[in-house]
Amino acid sequence: MKDCFARPIASAPDAWFDMVERDWNDGEKVIDRTTNRRRCLNLGSYNYLGFGSFDEYCTPRVIESLKKLSASTCSSRVDAGTTSVHVELEECVAKYVGKHSAIVFGMGYATNSFIIPVLIGKGGLIISDSLNHSSIINGARGSGANIRIFQHNTPSHLERILREEIAERQTKTHKPWKKIIVIVEGIYSMEREICKLPEIVSICKKYKAYVYLDEAHSIGAIGNTGRGVCELLGVNTADMDIMMGTFRAIQYLKHHCPAHLYATSISTPSAQQIISAIRVILGEDGSNRGAQKLARIRENSNYFRSELRNMGFKVLGDVDSPVMPIMLYHPAKIPAFSRECLRENVAIAVVGFTATPLMLGRARICISASHSKQDLIKALEVISKVGDLTGIKYFPAAPKKQEEEKDTIKPV
Repeated sequence: MKDCFARPIASAPDAWFDMVERDWNDGEKVIDRTTNRRRCLNLGSYNYLGFGSFDEYCTPRVIESLKKLSASTCSSRVDAGTTSVHVELEECVAKYVGKHSAIVFGMGYATNSFIIPVLIGKGGLIISDSLNHSSIINGARGSGANIRIFQHNTPSHLERILREEIAERQTKTHKPWKKIIVIVEGIYSMEREICKLPEIVSICKKYKAYVYLDEAHSIGAIGNTGRGVCELLGVNTADMDIMMGTFRAIQYLKHHCPAHLYATSISTPSAQQIISAIRVILGEDGSNRGAQKLARIRENSNYFRSELRNMGFKVLGDVDSPVMPIMLYHPAKIPAFSRECLRENVAIAVVGFTATPLMLGRARICISASHSKQDLIKALEVISKVGDLTGIKYFPAAPKKQEEEKDTIKPV
């Protein structure tokens, strides 16, 4: 199964990319790279809006920042690692999400892992969704706070836990909790369900708990202007206590968060890429490409999900989510599905134990605004063929309907 993971690529993660072919004998532990390249349709990258390759507005500005400020700051933010681009980026992000200020880290995993222990400690209570990302789990464990888990995306269970904990107080001292933080994700990383944010925010307001929202997979991907799940569900970002944070929280993080104090700052080309991409999304580049990209990612995602379900696949996730898991279930189907798709030049990420329960393996499809209708049709044809071969169409259509759809896939 190891040949299905960590496949190296040799080009930008656009709609199509070059994948490096590898040799591997079942009896050997090492997989050897070859000099051969395979051109594959990319269904595995988080390149939602298609900024992962050359862009007429972003790329020239990234190159200019590279020439002016180099590839690395070679320092942490509190030493010599803050440039004018970093300051501009944080102002740009804060404005984009509707907050007073923002702090930017170079890695999402580190953001949760390092920020949560700074925000809460002993005497505090974290109430976390049962399917939160491992970065949130590690951050919560490292905080020293008490941790309670509520059933995935179930506001009623969250409210029950809040009532219990507020009534019972701290276990040993019976003092009130110093702070209660409820942690949720905008779009959950494995299930791809959209958070029931309005209900959760209402409950947290009622019991005076803070809301920590991880929008790693929703900012820039959903909402009319790409502002994430808050925009999609009509939630005021002022109700998000930790999203990009209030000014006071940001200043506190800048003085206490290890990722800000000790880690090398995000590279200036990366920072400039983010600034430029946000400007395109907002239409500040003088075009409507941003709006077109957002419309295309919604159109592509909903079309692809609908077609997969019509074919009989078990597909997780909600409408508008650009990532859709196809359930494979049995561990043996994981490598079979991955290898057969690659044989047809379609690259798909698969996920198994320990990232998921043993019998809940899945393929994780990532849709991009850069995918054309022809790309999606090809992908659907390959996935349908491989689905028949591996026996993962758990909800097959009626025979007559299958025959009618055999030679044609509905256009967008």
